[in-house]
Order: sequence, then structure tokens, then C-alpha cells
Amino acid sequence: MELIIRGIRPEDKKTFLEMSREFYRSPAVLHDVPESFHEEAFSELMRSDRYLDCRFFEDGSGEVIGYALLIKTFSREAGGVTIWVDELYVRPSWQGKGIAHRFFAWLEENIPAARYRLETEPENERARALYNRLGYTELPYLQMLKERKTTVPSKES
Repeated sequence: MELIIRGIRPEDKKTFLEMSREFYRSPAVLHDVPESFHEEAFSELMRSDRYLDCRFFEDGSGEVIGYALLIKTFSREAGGVTIWVDELYVRPSWQGKGIAHRFFAWLEENIPAARYRLETEPENERARALYNRLGYTELPYLQMLKERKTTVPSKES
């Protein structure tokens, strides 16, 4: 199957928002996010790709079958640019067909970095197995965060 990986475009807004909502309603994440967060992400993607970058995955017919949202940072610990794969979403009918594997090969070839980093839910064994096969290792860090004042709904609500 032909896989095209391309940058997001202004005319992709509807598709991006649709897939972003699908991703955040999936078991791959702890909780959904407020609707405004989807819109804010798209606005930032259209403003610049300095910090946030989105790559769409298309099959040979032009059907969008998923996306990756990348965050760029500089890490002294890594000695250079770190690319966070913040979101990786492949629509359910396309899962298990090697799309994510092919994306990671494309990523390393086309967006060089000192380090690539990602996170996954501990229960997402399928994703963890893929990431392990690709050479990713688990970090011994305890990550901490402080949320902005916006209330983030839990999956239970």
C-alpha cells in the first residue's frame, strides 16, 4: 500500500478536528480535552511549525487515514533537538497495517533529532510493543505537571 506523509494545510481543518476528537475519545489517552483545545492546536499549526508540527497520513487514493502531532524542543540532556511524538493516531480501519511503523521510519529519515520521545498509557500494550520493537525504551522518570486553570474533563464525566 502506498503511504503519503505530508504536512497539514489550512483546508485540512475539518479533518484534523475530526481525527483529534476521535483520538481524545479513544482508550489511548487518559481523558478527553475541552473543545477549545482542538481549535487552539489547529490555530497554532497554521501560525507556525516552530514548536508544533502535524503530519497527515494518506493512502494512495488521498484518503486521510491518520496523523502525528510533533512537538519540537531543545534538550541539554540529549545534546540537541528533541522531537516529541505527542499524538499518533491511525484510524481504526487502518490499524495493524504498518502505518505507525512506516511513519517512524519516515520521521527519523526526514526530521533528524538528537532524541525522539513519546508517551503511552501503560495499558496500551500494542503501542508499547511497537515502540519497543522500534528501539524506544521506558524512562525511569516520574513526570509531574501543573495544569492551567481550565478544567479538563475526565473520561468518567
